Order: sequence, then C-alpha cells, then structure tokens
Amino acid sequence: MGELRPLGQDLTQESRALAEVLRELFEGLGVSVRRYAARRQRDPGTFSRYLNGTRLPPWPVIMDMLADLAEHRGTTVTPETIEYVRGLYGSAFDANSSPKHAVQIIEQQLADADHVSRRSSVRGDVLGDALLDRKHRIADLEVRLNQMEAALTAERARAGQLAAAHPDVSELLGERDVLRQEVTRLGNELQAAQEQRAAAEARCDLLERQLEAVERPGAPPLPQPQLMPKVLVVDDQPDNLLAMTAVLETLDQELVTVSSGRDALKALLHHDDFAVIIMDVQMPEMDGYETAAHIKRRPRNRDVPIIFLTAMGIDPEHTARGYAAGAVDYISKPFDPWALRAKVAVFTEIHLERRINHPGALGSGTTGRERS
Repeated sequence: MGELRPLGQDLTQESRALAEVLRELFEGLGVSVRRYAARRQRDPGTFSRYLNGTRLPPWPVIMDMLADLAEHRGTTVTPETIEYVRGLYGSAFDANSSPKHAVQIIEQQLADADHVSRRSSVRGDVLGDALLDRKHRIADLEVRLNQMEAALTAERARAGQLAAAHPDVSELLGERDVLRQEVTRLGNELQAAQEQRAAAEARCDLLERQLEAVERPGAPPLPQPQLMPKVLVVDDQPDNLLAMTAVLETLDQELVTVSSGRDALKALLHHDDFAVIIMDVQMPEMDGYETAAHIKRRPRNRDVPIIFLTAMGIDPEHTARGYAAGAVDYISKPFDPWALRAKVAVFTEIHLERRINHPGALGSGTTGRERS
C-alpha cells in the first residue's frame, strides 16, 4: 500500500484529469499512502482508489490534501489553485453521474446484501443441524435418566446400593446441563442468523426496487394522495444540504433540512409524515449513529427509514454499525444523484402504499416547502 496504484481502466476523461492532479499533489507530500491515510484516519484502500481514479473522493478529502501540501511546503493554498481543482472535481462529478453509474452502485449493494443473505442461510443451516443434534442427545439422556429414576423409585430401600451400582448418574446430569446450555446458545445464534438473513433479504428487495426506479424512462409513477410525504435531510455542511436539496427537488417532495442531530430530533417532534431520513454519519456533538439510535427509541418515529450518507467509504464495519443503529441503506459521498433519487423514490412509494393500505396509521403532515 506504500506506492500509488496505476490509474484505473476505462476512466472518463474528466476522472482521469482529476486523478492525475490528485496524484501530483499527493506525491508532493513525500509519504506513503498507508502513512497518510493513518495520519488522516482514513481507510488506506479507499484513499488509494481516490488516487487511481476509480472512486471520486469527497471534496473535504481534497481540501485536506491541499492544506497538508501547503503546510509541508511552508506556503498557503491560493484561491486560483482551489478553483482549478474544484473545476476538475465538478467535471469529474458530472461525468460520473448517470443512470448507468447509479445502476452500478446499487447493483454492488445488491450483491453485498445477497452475499450476507446466502452466508446467513448457510450459517443457519449449520446451527439448525447442531441444535437438532443437541436436542436428540438431551432426549436420549432424559430417557436414560428416567429409567434410572424409575429404578430408584421402585427400589428405594436399596437406593444406596443402586446409586453405587450406577455411579454415572451425576455425570449424566452434568452432561445434560451442559447440553441444555449449548441448546440455549445455539438457539440464540440461530435466531440471530435468521434475523440477519431476513434483514439482508429485505435489503435485496429494496435494492431491486431502486434499480427499477433508476431504469424507468421517466419519473417513478407514484400514487396520488392529497399530500406528498416529507423528506428529512440532516448534514452539518451547508454545501451538502444545498446539493441534496437541488437533487431531490426534482421528486416534488417536501424537504426539511437541518444541520445537526439535535435539530433532526426537534424536526421529528414538530413535523409528521416523513417518508425517509437522509443523514450524514460524521457530525459534531451527536453523530449519525447516535441520532439514529435516539430516533429508533421513539415509538412515533421508529419506523421511518434512515439512509446514511458517509464520506468514510462503504466497508463492513461501518455498514454493520449503521444497520445496528437502525439504518436501512447506505450511500457514500460524493453521492450519485440518480442513485439518491431512486432510493428516496422507492421509500416514498413504500410510505404511500402504507398510507393507502393503512389510512390513519401515518401522520397527515403539513403543506408547503419547509426549511429549518
């Protein structure tokens, strides 16, 4: 991981131009990829992909690199340099934003969810077989113990002699207790595996619907209720809020935008009828994980789906923590507009379907576009 990987194949002209400039900036730092990633507390593999052009980095990553290079050289970053790199970044972002790119993103998520589902299914089969074996062994021990108990009852006068003749009674009892503990443990593990598979299957269903939404030639055909549900957008960076607002306005949804986890909790108290919450993971004071945990503890809001936006890269550790906190989906920054719109459109469809099938179960909401 010390040397730069070759530029990725099949890069767009814009992505290649940005990657070449980023590589030039990085080489000026005079350190390895792994060392710099450790310095900035980032995943070295993800950072390496930023530099070979196969993944578009979040803008703050580029600004950090410019600042670090300026510090290393004892200079300052000029506005002209920032604008030049920003122009390359914008061109690369626009070039990589397309239905085809969104399909690739969601298909990869679908493959990951399918892998989890299959792995959990195999794990469940193994645990089920082990659990059945332990239950059979307990049943066998119960029969043998019952036979001995019957003999002891019938020959109580000779109990001492019978116990001496069967010194393995206590051993059998101990073995049965151990097996019962194993049955409890295996049962818990089997339930966890089944729940993990069910969650992965649910994600697969959602991702397939999102793929359909991306591939539709026009806007997704939604039911036409009296009021469209809201979307809550949570991010501490004003530029990110503006970008998400611009992308989601095409869906004709009501948007409530806030800049912190605490403001998100207040918004959920003051507004009803949210179809989905889009939330940044890295926020000061209260991060996305903590905010999601608070939301899921509230009966009024616990069923509102949460999409996490993260600049940390999508890896098993982060996604597992996100799903444990109550998220239903993940998307990395810089986000693909088509993918984000597809995800919001699908959760809106689901929300409207529930509203039609269960009238009165969801809040009625309010009218007008709102900003917080």
